[in-house]
Amino acid sequence: MSAKKIASKIPASKPTVKSSRAKDESGTPLSVVIRRRIEAQKARFHANDNISAFIKPGELEGLVDEVAEKMQAVLESLVIDTKNDHNTQNTSRRVAKMYVQEVFNGRYVDQPALTKFPNVSRLNELMIIGPITVRSACSHHLCPIMGRIWIGVLPSEESALIGLSKYSRLTEWVMCRPQIQEEAVVELADMLEKKIRPIGVAVVMDADHFCMQWRGVKDRDSKMINSVMRGAFLKDFNLRREFLALIDRK
Repeated sequence: MSAKKIASKIPASKPTVKSSRAKDESGTPLSVVIRRRIEAQKARFHANDNISAFIKPGELEGLVDEVAEKMQAVLESLVIDTKNDHNTQNTSRRVAKMYVQEVFNGRYVDQPALTKFPNVSRLNELMIIGPITVRSACSHHLCPIMGRIWIGVLPSEESALIGLSKYSRLTEWVMCRPQIQEEAVVELADMLEKKIRPIGVAVVMDADHFCMQWRGVKDRDSKMINSVMRGAFLKDFNLRREFLALIDRK
C-alpha cells in the first residue's frame, strides 16, 4: 500500500495540550494543589487577590498547561472545529498563556521590587504622575477594561521617594487581575500610602469597560471615572482642586 493511502487512513489528531506539568506526582491537578495550600492558611483567593506566595517555582508553566487543557474543552463545548479550523488550532494554549502570563499576571507574580530614596531635599510639593495606561479585566464577564490613571502625591519630609517608573509598575501589577474598577483604585491607593507614607495620596481612573461596549447595552461612549482621596487630598479642598485641575483627561 502506498504511503499516500496509508496516510489517508490515519485519522487526523486533535490539537494536543501538554498535561504532564498540569498535575502533581499523585495525579492531582495543579490548581487543586495550589488551592489546598491557600485554604490550609485560611487565606482569600478572590479574582483580584495575589496568590504568588502559594505558587512554587516552575508551577506557573504547569498552570498554563492545565488552563490550556480546560480551554480546549471550552472550545469543543462551543462547537468549534479546532481540528480542521487552522485559525483555532492551538488557540487554547495561546489563551492560557495570555491569562496566566499577561492579563491576569498580577495574581501570580510577586509585587515589583521598589527602590526607595530618602527625601533629602525635604520635598513637600504636589507631584502628579500620569496618565498611566491601564489594562485590566472585569471580573463579571472577563471583558477588557482599558483606561488611564493619574496619581497625586504630597510627600512629607519623612516620606520615602520612589522612581517614576515604579508608579507604572505598581499600577500594572494591581490592574493585571480580574476585578471591578471601584476596588482596584482603592487597592492602589492603599499600597501607595503604605509604601511611601505621604501626607496625601490621590488616584483618579478613567476607563472604557468592554462589558458595556462589546456586550449587553453596547454603549460605546460610556466610561467610568472614579477617584480616591486620602490624607491631605481629602481634607484640603484647595489641594484637591489643584490636583484635579492639573490632570488632563482629554
